[in-house]
Amino acid sequence: MRQHPAAPIAVWAALLLMFGLPVQAAPDYRLEPRQIAPDTWLVEGRTENFSKDNGGDIVNVVFLATDAGVLVIDTGPSRRYGEALRAAIARVTDAPVRRVLLTHHHPDHVLGNQAFADVPIAALAGTARLMADEGDAMAENMYRLVGDWMRGTEVVLPDEALEPGVLAFGGHRLRLLALQGHTGADLAILDETTGVLFAGDLIFHDRALTTPHTPGIDAWLADLDRLGALAWSLVVPGHGPIARDDGPLRQTADYLRWLDRTFTEAAARGADMNEVMQSPIPTRFADLPLARYELIRSTNHLYPRYEGAQFRLLAPAP
Repeated sequence: MRQHPAAPIAVWAALLLMFGLPVQAAPDYRLEPRQIAPDTWLVEGRTENFSKDNGGDIVNVVFLATDAGVLVIDTGPSRRYGEALRAAIARVTDAPVRRVLLTHHHPDHVLGNQAFADVPIAALAGTARLMADEGDAMAENMYRLVGDWMRGTEVVLPDEALEPGVLAFGGHRLRLLALQGHTGADLAILDETTGVLFAGDLIFHDRALTTPHTPGIDAWLADLDRLGALAWSLVVPGHGPIARDDGPLRQTADYLRWLDRTFTEAAARGADMNEVMQSPIPTRFADLPLARYELIRSTNHLYPRYEGAQFRLLAPAP
């Protein structure tokens, strides 16, 4: 079955909405697609954190509107968003939606799947496993964060496993890359026909990046090297503005190297987590949305690994 068991989500959501969460009257995402390349439309999210004001509309979603139909890349943070996205697509084209590709399992990218349950939803096998394991918990957390925008949202799992290679769709040659730096299972897509690179959350632009599921900064940097070597002319990050140069890749790599250096040096001098969370943020990152917030989160996610590595270095030989 495609739909993940949703009873815990529904029960938890009902309790949250009953006890204390404000109920909004018919929240409206007001999605406005804009064309960024031939057949290629972007719905740009805000560079904010999840909130009851934005309904989780913080992610970049893309669709290709071709004569053969529509291909959607990511579905957004809720059933209501997915429905708004489908309505926005219908304002652009009369062509039917034929397929959905998911870049990774994070809730802001996949919880709109319900609105596309009538078409194939494809993802890397690792993404499908992560959604099955963590989807309910992430959906429950979204209910806490954005409240009534999530009403009726349930986890719908992918029903098609993607392999790296080339996918032909509507006159577009899409190169699918199976990477791992952000979550352990990250799909990047290069449209070799238009030169557009859909990077998912492997790239953040003008917004502090998130690290809760990264297998390691080295793996993420290796993925960025691989993306940088591709022949693209426009990059669509998972969060933040698009660009026609490598600025978003360089900014993401620079941020990751700063985190790595900060954590390595802190562990070497025996700093505790609270001290690391208050580390000075370089000027080039200090004004990024959520800079301090994401440093605190990354310290929680990653710093224990650096402490463990330091302890192993200091441990006496057997």
